[in-house]
Amino acid sequence: MGIPTLISTTTASNAATVSITSGIDSTYDEYMFVLTDINPATDAVKLTFQCSIDGGTNYNVTMTSTYFRASHKEDDSDTDFGYETGQDIAQGTGFMPLMDGNGNGADESCAGILHLFSPSSTTYVKHWYARIQGTTAGNNRSGDHYTAGYFNDADDDINAIQFKMTSGNLDGVVQMYGIA
Repeated sequence: MGIPTLISTTTASNAATVSITSGIDSTYDEYMFVLTDINPATDAVKLTFQCSIDGGTNYNVTMTSTYFRASHKEDDSDTDFGYETGQDIAQGTGFMPLMDGNGNGADESCAGILHLFSPSSTTYVKHWYARIQGTTAGNNRSGDHYTAGYFNDADDDINAIQFKMTSGNLDGVVQMYGIA
């Protein structure tokens, strides 16, 4: 990995979305989005993301993705690890879940990193992967969520990204870095 350069910081307070509509261009081959203390207003929702090729007017780039997680209950009564078949996208344009079941308590926020590669390529699809850690609503389960995929558009530049919950608003910080 190269050296990260901070491009922008967005602080959300009871916001419907966090949209970054500038700074994603051909300057860097990799962009890293650091999500800190993301906390939904609504309990048991999904943190999601999608990208745009028109500066943020529409967030609907066709993608294929995968989702798996490992989790452990706080009282040590249960653990799990597995592929989450209902969370992936197969050549769809919807928002991709990064974490499922995010609780809205002060001790249920989530944090993690999403990497986006070569968003300005007009030759290849745009690959991405993320790792998000958080606590699910109501069952005190700490989860490590792994997602990855690609945007199936080799012709257009990805130039904006949006994060949102499946329902309700959110608090938190999203920092965008370029990796040289």
